[in-house]
Amino acid sequence: MPLVFVNLLQSTGTKGGLEIYARELYKKIGEIGSEYTYVGFASTELMAKDHSWFPGDVINSGISGENRLSWARGELFTVSRRAKEVGADLIHGPAMLGPLRSSAPVVISVHDLLYFSHPHLMQNKLFIGPVKWMEKRAAANATRLITISEYSASAIRRYLMFPGDRIDVIPLAGRNTNEATANSVPTRRHPDLFIAIGQRSPYKNFETVVRSWAEIPESERPRLVITGSFGEDPLIPLVRSLGLEGSVHLRSWVPSEELGELFETATALIDSTLATGFSLPTLEAMAIGLPVLLADTEVFREVGAEAADYFTAGDARDLARAVLQLAADPARQAELTALGLARASLFSWDKVAHKTLESFALAISEGKRN
Repeated sequence: MPLVFVNLLQSTGTKGGLEIYARELYKKIGEIGSEYTYVGFASTELMAKDHSWFPGDVINSGISGENRLSWARGELFTVSRRAKEVGADLIHGPAMLGPLRSSAPVVISVHDLLYFSHPHLMQNKLFIGPVKWMEKRAAANATRLITISEYSASAIRRYLMFPGDRIDVIPLAGRNTNEATANSVPTRRHPDLFIAIGQRSPYKNFETVVRSWAEIPESERPRLVITGSFGEDPLIPLVRSLGLEGSVHLRSWVPSEELGELFETATALIDSTLATGFSLPTLEAMAIGLPVLLADTEVFREVGAEAADYFTAGDARDLARAVLQLAADPARQAELTALGLARASLFSWDKVAHKTLESFALAISEGKRN
């Protein structure tokens, strides 16, 4: 059976969507079975966590995914060396990067190219040059690239000049926030509770969400819960300066049970992200009937289609309009619930897994020809 060597150096517990992708993909691959065997090459952080979702042996790399220097060396050199040692027939990098050179064919999942398209929105400007170089070099060595939207495929062709016939577009699927209520329609939604989730990276644009609440008259202002910060929340000074402490509640990462409760009871989910390759929260919300308000961007239109309401990206006043309009219209909320459930049903991890295995087969075949 062909052996797939999976680079899990970026799985540390802090990488958000990248880790969700690797975990949900390989959990599903394990469930459906395949003609391959798998070896995971794990960061020291992942080794200390539950990795039973991986459908094969897991090797402790001894490399910290949080130490930028050792992580970069591992990505560029150690992955290919260890893959060769175990006799890998294919290397998969599920988190953007791959080795500088390798004897085995390589498939890399490229989720976005934000360091190329939106460098001004990156949190640490010192990483822009090195990350762009690593992404370029990884793509140059790759046999095929998987990406998660047509929007990202366009960016790959533009910035990496990678051949379009070697790009496989495989949209993601929503991760159930609460397995017990997935695909059900809760009957206990609050009429005045909006939520937003995610890390406080600049491209997530939470500042617009907070400022939009200041645009809403206090007597009409619903509650807003924003989850997902690490450490001291950088939004705290803004909330205080706008006098919104009574209506805007900032939360760190919350347990899945609590996040599930928020998804089940909120009026709507807001995603104000300015730059991304997809929107997992959108599909997760839709899958349980939670309406969504999305920034009007090309990729969000691709994910949400007609099953969401939209506001002008970066415009606090227009978001305030959309919030008040939806809060006052139960019929539209019900319509978005129905449209969202139908939209979410088009995406599944079963599809992601099967199409990924097809990409692996093509890469191995192309590698043998070369």
